[in-house]
Amino acid sequence: MTKIDPSYYLSNQSQSRTPSPELGKDEFIKILMTQLQNQDPLNPMEDKDFIAQMATFSQLEQMMNMASSIDTLVHNQLISPVIQYSHMVGKEVSYEDISESNQKEVISSKVVSVSQKDGWAILELENGEEIYADSILKVLDDGNSTDGSDDDA
Repeated sequence: MTKIDPSYYLSNQSQSRTPSPELGKDEFIKILMTQLQNQDPLNPMEDKDFIAQMATFSQLEQMMNMASSIDTLVHNQLISPVIQYSHMVGKEVSYEDISESNQKEVISSKVVSVSQKDGWAILELENGEEIYADSILKVLDDGNSTDGSDDDA
């Protein structure tokens, strides 16, 4: 005869429950169903009350979906290197380049576009070079220069 594992007994299950501070659509449906089950049969809920509660439920669901979509949009904007560095387009940047004779020289060129490779922002420059955004030493914009160490670049 097979033996039943004592951990499956109801008496061994946790009797405490942790209340949630948030009400979602599942909780709203439970409240509505409880309300319908416990209504007075001689004075039932009126149609307009039921419709108003369903409209409230629909609005709640739409707001939750919109909040979720906005969270996703913000998250994607925060992690996208293209969006993070898109403000660099049109600005002149300076960067160090190592020549064939192993001499470091500072080169300046205007940013034409921003792309992404392996999660890193790549700046495509007017001089045909492609550099990583973190290799920028200085950003020039309308005669104003910004040291690369103070910029997010």
